[in-house]
Amino acid sequence: MTDLLWILLTLQIAMGAFDTLVHHELTERLAWKPSQEGELRLHGVRNLIYAGLFLLIGWAEPRGALAIAVLVLLAIEVVITLTDFVEEDRTRRLPATERVTHTLLAVNYGAILALLTPSLLVWSAEPAGLVTVSHGGWSLLATAAAAGVAVFGVRDLLASARSERLVQPDPTLMGHELSGRRRVLVTGATGFIGRRLIAALVGAGHEVTALVRNPKTADLPTPLRIVTDLNQLADDERIDAVVNLAGEPISDGLWTLTKRRRILRSRLKMTRDVRRLIDRLRIRPEVLVSGSAIGWYGLHGDEVLDETGPANACFSHRLCHAWEQAALRTQALGLRVVTVRIGLVLGAEGGMLSRLLTPFEFGLGGPMGSGRQWMSWIALDDCVRLILHAVEDPRVSGPMNATAPGPVTSRAFSSALGRALSRPSLLAAPALPLRLALGDFADELLLGGQRVLPGQALATGFRFRHPDIDSALRAIVGARPRRTTGAGTAE
Repeated sequence: MTDLLWILLTLQIAMGAFDTLVHHELTERLAWKPSQEGELRLHGVRNLIYAGLFLLIGWAEPRGALAIAVLVLLAIEVVITLTDFVEEDRTRRLPATERVTHTLLAVNYGAILALLTPSLLVWSAEPAGLVTVSHGGWSLLATAAAAGVAVFGVRDLLASARSERLVQPDPTLMGHELSGRRRVLVTGATGFIGRRLIAALVGAGHEVTALVRNPKTADLPTPLRIVTDLNQLADDERIDAVVNLAGEPISDGLWTLTKRRRILRSRLKMTRDVRRLIDRLRIRPEVLVSGSAIGWYGLHGDEVLDETGPANACFSHRLCHAWEQAALRTQALGLRVVTVRIGLVLGAEGGMLSRLLTPFEFGLGGPMGSGRQWMSWIALDDCVRLILHAVEDPRVSGPMNATAPGPVTSRAFSSALGRALSRPSLLAAPALPLRLALGDFADELLLGGQRVLPGQALATGFRFRHPDIDSALRAIVGARPRRTTGAGTAE
């Protein structure tokens, strides 16, 4: 084992770690995509092969049949990698950085094989056995790498096994909750909520027009019509309802002054564009359902809030207030307007929960700060159903809280997620570093909160499929059904 070979192995370990953590975990979140069952299985087997090879190379020299076995494992790894390339291209669109990383990994692995294979061939001619060796720091590096890939290998195999339990219910059933055959315009169609809403409407046979920025990357279910500008819609267009969810993401970066302006301007501009469209239509829609958020209330500690609750000043309130006022001005055009104050939307495909799943799955999760702040949440499908309820029920008007009837504290939320994943949830994120790093973003979205109840939804007869946090999280993470005893109680 030469220093050059160890350097190449170190590069392979570093690039593999980058690919796994940045692409597979943080960007693509492969472990939570049921479509990637085959890819996860390949990753799991390959990582376990790597774990064995790293340990062997770090502390021993195989001789005889064992050296031949190592050569076979190296060949199997090549076959698995080639199969993985095909599986990835078949099931998902790889970002450019991942393709470049895969190319570098393949080239580097070829160089490793060129250096390692001659030694293995020489050792294969000797009597079978293992010669114990130590390469100092290189051996320790190999051991650490073996432990890391073994952990991810086991996790990927377990994730592959649970993939079928992650499949979402058919969205068509939600779309059928909207009576008749409606013509619906949706802005923000490619967002976390918008995409699921589109699937529900299209699946149920409604006529959907989706406003998107880039039709080539929209990847929305068909049949539907896609427009990139509301001016593409003619004055005689027939639209029964408009659902306006478009806006700059609020939780994907620091709240700098520039970021705050983009967040506000994007929402106000789109809402004004929607109002101008409705104003020029010869036959106006019956209803506008426009997005907002429970940030409208500001920070209230333990106070219970419904739609009649007061507001405390902060950036979230100023943003939501301006957004709602822009939407409510459309009432002057003679249609019903609902501003949906959306809480923490739970789903494995997006939102805050999707960022928490990996650390919690590895036992590294816990509450934010003290854990006493309230989290008013709603399951993704309940949020979509509530938007459809706002379209359907003429009694719904003005602000409507899109939150489940059982808000929980951050500590209770963490405990519930830990239970759903069968993991501990003891590692709290200290408040001070979060405040220092994220400023108002941390205070308003992570360390503060609101205890919000869905007053108007309940008053108009809406029924939640997931009213409590345990049932919602267990469904999202694909937890196995609880066994029941003879008395009918869960174990």
